[in-house]
Amino acid sequence: QVHLVESGGGLVQPGGSLRLSCVASRSMLSLNAMGWYRQAPGKERELVALFAKDGDTNYADSVKGRFTFSSDNAKMYLQMNSLKPEDTAVYYCFCRHIATDYWGKGTLVTVSS
Repeated sequence: QVHLVESGGGLVQPGGSLRLSCVASRSMLSLNAMGWYRQAPGKERELVALFAKDGDTNYADSVKGRFTFSSDNAKMYLQMNSLKPEDTAVYYCFCRHIATDYWGKGTLVTVSS
């Protein structure tokens, strides 16, 4: 089992930046895939960025060029630049370990002036 805990959400003005972090209860090196999803009010959860160990990082078209996924042995990150009001959502980190998917509880990002 893998426990994930996100941090770094908050209120930011349009055009601003935030960096989300997610710590896992096991080494990132042991995970088959990891990434970030988000769920806006009244909408379904959607992929933001997904990194598979045997491939590249895939980004949603709406965040390409603005968001960057990264990770080290202990954490994964989502650097979010040029934020827009439509980026407002609860952001969840995700990982897959031995064919089982795990999710954090989410961190709220609000983009508003």
